[in-house]
Amino acid sequence: MAWFEALGLLLGIIVVLMAVGMPVAIAFLAANLAGAWIFMGGERGVTLMLNNGLGALTSFALVPIPLFLLMGELFFHTGLGKRMFNAIDGLLGRLPGRLSYVTVLGGTGFSTLSGSSMGATALLGSLMVPEMTKRGYSRAMSIGPILGTGGLAIIIPPSALAVLLATLARVDIGALLVAGIVPGLLLACLYILTIFLYTKLDPKCAPAYDVEPLSAREKTRLVVRDVLPMVGVMVVIVAMMMGGIATPSEAAAFGALGVIVLAAAFRCLTWEAIRRSIEGALRVTLMAYLIVFGSATFSQLMAFSGASRGLIAWATGFDLDPVLMLLAMFAVLLVLGMFMEQISMMLLTVPIFFPLAISLGFDPVWFALIMLLALEISFTTPPFGLLLFVMKGVAPPDTTMRDIYVAAFPFIGCSLVLVALLILFPQIALWLPRGF
Repeated sequence: MAWFEALGLLLGIIVVLMAVGMPVAIAFLAANLAGAWIFMGGERGVTLMLNNGLGALTSFALVPIPLFLLMGELFFHTGLGKRMFNAIDGLLGRLPGRLSYVTVLGGTGFSTLSGSSMGATALLGSLMVPEMTKRGYSRAMSIGPILGTGGLAIIIPPSALAVLLATLARVDIGALLVAGIVPGLLLACLYILTIFLYTKLDPKCAPAYDVEPLSAREKTRLVVRDVLPMVGVMVVIVAMMMGGIATPSEAAAFGALGVIVLAAAFRCLTWEAIRRSIEGALRVTLMAYLIVFGSATFSQLMAFSGASRGLIAWATGFDLDPVLMLLAMFAVLLVLGMFMEQISMMLLTVPIFFPLAISLGFDPVWFALIMLLALEISFTTPPFGLLLFVMKGVAPPDTTMRDIYVAAFPFIGCSLVLVALLILFPQIALWLPRGF
């Protein structure tokens, strides 16, 4: 069988099964079973495939996923995230567009600690949008920053999705997590600049209102009590990985323990919060492990059938500039993001794109970060970006999908600017990992 026939068969089975409503992980498992039977020698091939897939699940590199998820769930359910938002709100005073800045600053901190874009968007939407609507903020100023900031959870460590991508692509997990720090903070700064320009060009989009001023002593107390401890957890995790004190798995364990200690210190650690946090982390972890199993076996089938080798030879045969090939892959991810969720995209594209990227001479950590940015943008890409519907669910009832689409575009533009900067200046992402 020719390589393109093998590729068409594997992808065709997956697409058909997903089209009839089968869960993504099960669709991949079914395609893998069929492919193993055809390409690897019937029953013996299926047994070999299953053994290899189970072997992928025993990797120590997967340990950070449940721990980062547990840390984020605890941060959300114990109310530590809300404390940080309230503190930042008090610190900004009467700054024009104050609540939008609160969204970006507080949301960056929450996204960093939670690692969950959907959780960050749900919290920010339910917490901030009603208040900003009451204060007369435009949709662009209330919804846009939330959609943008929710995606930061994918880039800034600790990010469970980054760990999953690094595992699937066989990229150093610690290096990828560290690589997201500077670009993530730079993206947050671009969001702040966008809000500043909004308020300058149209002051009515974020009307000013009187707030009770705080003394310097009160502001210091808010920073020390409600901001520094939360941000300190993230700083300690990153410092431990960069300093070689702990592996990503060990750092994730310390992060989860740190949130538990903080919640206990603030007397908000309840059995109900623990139960809900464990349930949420377990649900997503099981899905992630099924995905790793499916991806590992799918990659093996792609190699065994010759589809990977043939596709790379075909793509590189056009003699295009590597940057044009990168933009083509990025465009494919954006198109897929209009109709698929991120994990499905990773399953479909990682076995194809990463061998191609390496053959083109791209740094795998840098390319993984570019791919994470594409996933972040696709979260808010109309018409079916996942965060758009999460926002619709928590926004005021009179909010239309058109309002949400329009609000998202300027912040999608910020992400595209960051992608351009990373292509022009790769060191933005690589200088920290190279010292890792």
